[in-house]
Amino acid sequence: MQIGKVSEPILKRSVLRQINHRREEVLLRPGVGMDCCLLGTGEEEGILLTSNPITFGKDLPSHVAVHSAANDITAAGGEMIGILLTLLLPEGSPESLLQNMIKETEKACEAYHIEIMGGHTEITAFVNQPVVTVTGVGKIRRSRVTASAGVLPGDEIVMTKWAGLLGTAILAREHKNELTTRYNHDFIQNAVQFISYLPTEKEAALSEKLEVKLMHNASNGGIFGALWELGARTGMGLTADLNKIPIKQETIEICEFFDINPYQLLSGGSLLLVTGKGNELADMLCDNGIPAVVIGRLTEDLGRIIRNQDERRFLEPPKSDELYRIKAVKQ
Repeated sequence: MQIGKVSEPILKRSVLRQINHRREEVLLRPGVGMDCCLLGTGEEEGILLTSNPITFGKDLPSHVAVHSAANDITAAGGEMIGILLTLLLPEGSPESLLQNMIKETEKACEAYHIEIMGGHTEITAFVNQPVVTVTGVGKIRRSRVTASAGVLPGDEIVMTKWAGLLGTAILAREHKNELTTRYNHDFIQNAVQFISYLPTEKEAALSEKLEVKLMHNASNGGIFGALWELGARTGMGLTADLNKIPIKQETIEICEFFDINPYQLLSGGSLLLVTGKGNELADMLCDNGIPAVVIGRLTEDLGRIIRNQDERRFLEPPKSDELYRIKAVKQ
């Protein structure tokens, strides 16, 4: 198997098809494009759970995993309560590294008003760089569960922020020396700071005011991967306009430098929102300081199509994120 998130065919045949035992308390189960599971804990409320490992980059801040978990819970319509934190550190790691990772994680949790509820910390010879895994725990009113209920052909797809944000930040952070051969310090630092765009809590809360039918957190596989998962999750086709997908100039240039596709690059910080009121939603988000634009719509047929002026191409199932094509970022 290739490095990175396993492909959809492998996920289906080697993982999902082997999970057969069921509990009646589990109301929302794993699937393509499903980032959370849901446990029923009462007639009105449920508990959302999501798992987020961070395996890209040598010194990526541990708080990135907190943001990823929070974005999954938020996109599912829930409210974060806390996290379980697992840290696997290489043999010989200084205690100061552990202290700094906990400090970063606690600071992120404080910003979300959530708690580190438990976890596991271990020094092991079986990893050569820190591996961070966050299990996010949230609560949700059952009436707010947005698996794919109510979506219809013709519903519009609104995208927030920009494509490839997190991947760009990681590349700028990990490959600063290489990038300085072409770009100045300010350009690279601007790209590093894209990590500040990761939280999606504000736009998710605003979107609910217009009764958004479905929210999906873009992450591995970039915007193209997120669009594919949106189609899989809804059971519908879609069409999206490449020229309407917002992207930062830093992302374009850094991806050109490494010869990778920015639309298949880790896009944490961006949400895809399905609604019958696309322009109204995008305008409201922009008015509240969240960049947003309608990039496409759902269709009756099952084709997942990207339009680029007069050209049309079919999306393919996502493979490994483009980040893994950069050798120095590999595990």
